[in-house]
Amino acid sequence: MDVRDPLTGQAERPLAPIPPDRLAAVAAELRAKAPAWADADRGAVLSRFGAALATDEELLAALVADTGRVAESVLERQITAGLIERWARQAPASLAPPAEFPASLPGVVVAGDAVPYELVGAITPWNFPLLLGLIDAVPALAAGCAVLVKPSEVTPRFIEPLMRLVPAELPLRVVEGDGATGAALVDLVDAVVFTGSVPTGRLVAQAAARAFVPAYLELGGKDPAIVLAGADLDRASSAILWGGTANAGQSCQSIERVYVAREVHDEFLALLTGKAAQVGLTCEGGPIGPVIAPDQPDVIAAHLADAVAKGAVVHTGGAIERHGGGHWCRPTVLSQVDHSMLVMTEETFGPLLPVMAVDGPDEAVALANDSIYGLSAAVFAATEEEARAVAARLHAGAVSVNDAALTALVHEGEKHSFRLSGLGGSRMGAASIARFLRRRAFLINRSDAADPWWHATKE
Repeated sequence: MDVRDPLTGQAERPLAPIPPDRLAAVAAELRAKAPAWADADRGAVLSRFGAALATDEELLAALVADTGRVAESVLERQITAGLIERWARQAPASLAPPAEFPASLPGVVVAGDAVPYELVGAITPWNFPLLLGLIDAVPALAAGCAVLVKPSEVTPRFIEPLMRLVPAELPLRVVEGDGATGAALVDLVDAVVFTGSVPTGRLVAQAAARAFVPAYLELGGKDPAIVLAGADLDRASSAILWGGTANAGQSCQSIERVYVAREVHDEFLALLTGKAAQVGLTCEGGPIGPVIAPDQPDVIAAHLADAVAKGAVVHTGGAIERHGGGHWCRPTVLSQVDHSMLVMTEETFGPLLPVMAVDGPDEAVALANDSIYGLSAAVFAATEEEARAVAARLHAGAVSVNDAALTALVHEGEKHSFRLSGLGGSRMGAASIARFLRRRAFLINRSDAADPWWHATKE
């Protein structure tokens, strides 16, 4: 395939996948670095890397070229730099050996340590190429692993400027490649992390099973927002608009369906529609960037066509537009929707906000849970207690309370993906480093007895 400009739709150059023999050589080179890295002052090296990344303008320009959006790229670089610095600070405490404790067997003490996987592989998506390229790589590096990253073939421009910032002693390589490259990577590593679609995630899991290595999967979402009768509708409409249209809705934690108490539905819909109508495209000076992936406009258009054919009403947006050769979609508010429509059940990955009236919290929870996904969600209510009570009933790994899509900005909360949204340990919170460590127990007999304990049990 070609590397395409999302603003113009034009091909800039052919993709240059790393050859299989070279990929294997890179993996071997990283493995050779792993022992020294495990003994290095990893925090200091990571801090240096994060500081360089935080201000590098060539990297930022490459991100903008990859995605066609500016504000989100600035934020992405900032969040990634903060991620690196946070792990540089907190990793030592996370890696401290557990305290010894007495076993149930008299005279025996249990101690232990942790052994990092030598080489971790990461296969990452196009919507936030830098952040999602490093969100798992950084804790793996902090744990003492070497890391090999294969980003999406849709957004490879950032690789070269990023690699120029990597300190020589940091065993991190980011390589250009396609699906075949990702498939080959699985056979070369000791653990694999994948972020992307459910169908591809299944393939990665199957390949990891054949290779007998652990796989940690962060897959799709169809995040619901629930607005209860007593909620601050002005706050809820603004938060949901941002949560559903930031990065043109191209985020796994985007709000993709909204359930509103019937008694406030019309007022909420009017507020959301009025605000959405004022949000323009970046080609017009607004904040909504282009559709990045070349096949995504067809998905968005199909979901819109299906909804309209089944009776949905379009209040804003409602079409894929062409400007300068690129594909764009304005914030699109829909009403009169139900679960017979693709826009309420399948991941759209676009700035669509279908709004459905519900008769109270029970119906809202039932509809929110009527999904194959369970990544995250949002609840708005009159009080935090009321919102928390509803949040506790949702089948989702993270729930924003009186806000939306906070998982994009807050990475400290440990969470797991529910249902088909993922598999494996939490990628968020301090515990996420544990994915890249194998625990080893030392069972120490400190008894003063001349004979081993079991000798005394012999008849």
